[in-house]
Amino acid sequence: MSPRNARNDRHRPPEAPWPPRRAPLPVRLWRWRTEIVLAAVVATVAVLAAAGLREGRWWPFLALTSTVWFPAATRSGREWALSRLHCLTTRHRLHRVCMETPLHTRSGRLPLIMRITPTAAGERVVVMTRAGICAADFRAHAEEIAAACFAHRVVVTRHPRRSNLVVLEVVRREAHTPAGLSPGFERVYGETGWTPGRPPGRGSGGPPEPDRLPRAA
Repeated sequence: MSPRNARNDRHRPPEAPWPPRRAPLPVRLWRWRTEIVLAAVVATVAVLAAAGLREGRWWPFLALTSTVWFPAATRSGREWALSRLHCLTTRHRLHRVCMETPLHTRSGRLPLIMRITPTAAGERVVVMTRAGICAADFRAHAEEIAAACFAHRVVVTRHPRRSNLVVLEVVRREAHTPAGLSPGFERVYGETGWTPGRPPGRGSGGPPEPDRLPRAA
């Protein structure tokens, strides 16, 4: 087990000496920006539909119900909505696990989540680390991150030149995904050959991975 994990450091006190401070209001609003915008859009559309019904116009109400029920009636629409919901959940759970573990600075600042997109296996999260935090810290707390995100496991990958950029592959289901990163990802970050992290338990004296445990007879 990695000594970077506070649970494996016998010389570290059980509680962190610098508890993370409460984020300022603009930061909290930015973290909840998607939910705030979505709630504003839904409220605006509902008000317009109600106003149309009072005036005897049914088309706003029909347009609203069709927008909601048509995607829900198709499998692709439900999968699209569920994947976006998982992205929102993963973002907030990552913020929380960084607060509860040493994945924050002494002043309480959390790593920046630059981008989060759905994949065939789960979600891909691009994180920009703060000073004092590196990819090895995320590898050491991969189990905590996976548990916080309700995932099967988390794979940590580091940028080959910019060591402050880390990719977290949140694996919720074992699905076949193409090798490498998506073309859009490479176009934005301009690099291939990201360095994968060594899973805990391989050559480090730790327990084997859960998916490699022998089955009971």
